[in-house]
Amino acid sequence: MNSRLSIPNVDPELAAALQVALDGTPSPITLDYIPGKRAEDWQTSDLARAAAQARGVRVEEYDVTTADGATIRLDLLSGPNRSATSPLVYYVHGGGMMLGNRWSGIDVVEDWIHRFNAVVASIEYRLAPEHQYPIPHEDCYAGLKWVADHEHQLGLNAASGLLVGTSAGGGLAAAVALMARERGGPKLAGMMLIAPMLDDRSGTMSAKQYGNGMWSVAENTLGWRSLLGEAGHRAQALPDWAIPGRCDDLANLPHAFIEVGSADMFRDDTVDFASRIWRGGGRAELHVWSGGFHGFEVLSHTLIAQSAVHARNNWLQRLLGVPESPPTH
Repeated sequence: MNSRLSIPNVDPELAAALQVALDGTPSPITLDYIPGKRAEDWQTSDLARAAAQARGVRVEEYDVTTADGATIRLDLLSGPNRSATSPLVYYVHGGGMMLGNRWSGIDVVEDWIHRFNAVVASIEYRLAPEHQYPIPHEDCYAGLKWVADHEHQLGLNAASGLLVGTSAGGGLAAAVALMARERGGPKLAGMMLIAPMLDDRSGTMSAKQYGNGMWSVAENTLGWRSLLGEAGHRAQALPDWAIPGRCDDLANLPHAFIEVGSADMFRDDTVDFASRIWRGGGRAELHVWSGGFHGFEVLSHTLIAQSAVHARNNWLQRLLGVPESPPTH
């Protein structure tokens, strides 16, 4: 019996693009790396904000009071035709629970402002390891609750909209969906989880195959330990929403769009999460992109990344039931 681990190939176009972009060598994240990377994230985000405004996106800043009495920032992004029927897109950024800010990866959702007249709300949740469970979860939930409670003043429709999260943001978006189910709202029409960070255990076959990839087992372990702290030692006793991949009951969640690459260590956790939504009687559309590694969509010139964007837009058009307007920028 052959004990050698079989590893499916990465998409050739992605592999070539990665070689050019990163010299083919991922940089593992450590605690020492975090301060410098956060500073870089803010520099990049300043550029992203300026670019969005140059494309006609209106940006409004609001302060939200959290469960522990702190104040965090929420940005609202909208286009010139915003109205009371504009669907909410509540965006939770990625970064392994330790990195990123409310403008990180915003291009994933900004296009929907132009295509679907959506209003994007992006929350500045507090990061681990300085702020551990349940603070990031409660921050994300508080932001959604605030937007839903003020939808008329803000000029949007929360119930017709969706939660969106990438990587760690996908895990937190799933957590918020579970919190909203437990707490009786806010109710949304859908949720989109892009390569979500759902489970702290890293025990799947895909983690073994790709544990040294673009997001490694070591980085995953660091992210979850930073988030959970001492609570991680009693994970089984935590609420269902604390670690969504451990939640047994995934019934009565919003209609889900879930995607992951086949060369991502999160592949098996993601497929299992979608399967358990189906077992609970829910609706989930699952895309596993052959040869896609974690974060492959940032290589936007590749055919596989373009296919992923097309699939998201197609699903959104079906979910929202509104005509798609080609972007003008």
